Amino acid sequence: MEKDYLQLALQTFNGGDWYGWKKEDDNGNKIPNKDRMQYQHIKIIKDGATIPSEADVNAKIQELKDAEQAAIDKKASAKTKLKNLGLDDEELKTLGL
Repeated sequence: MEKDYLQLALQTFNGGDWYGWKKEDDNGNKIPNKDRMQYQHIKIIKDGATIPSEADVNAKIQELKDAEQAAIDKKASAKTKLKNLGLDDEELKTLGL
C-alpha cells in the first residue's frame, strides 16, 4: 500500500488530529469517498487550528519523502560498506540488511 503523504504531512501541523474531510462541496453536492482526501476538501475539527497553505503542505510532503529516501540510501550504503568488510549476504540478512 502506498503511503498517504498528504495525511502524514497534515499531522505535522497544529499538533496533529486537527483536520477532517468535507463530505459535501460548497454547492452541497456529495463528494465521493474516493475523492474526499484532497487538500481542497480539508475541514478543521479542532478549535484554534488553521489550515496551512497548500505550498506549506507540499513542502512538508517533499521533506517526508526526502527523509525516507535518505534512510533508504543510508541503509544501502551501510550494506555496501559491510560487504566490503567481508560480510556475506546471509550475515547481512541476519542484520536485517
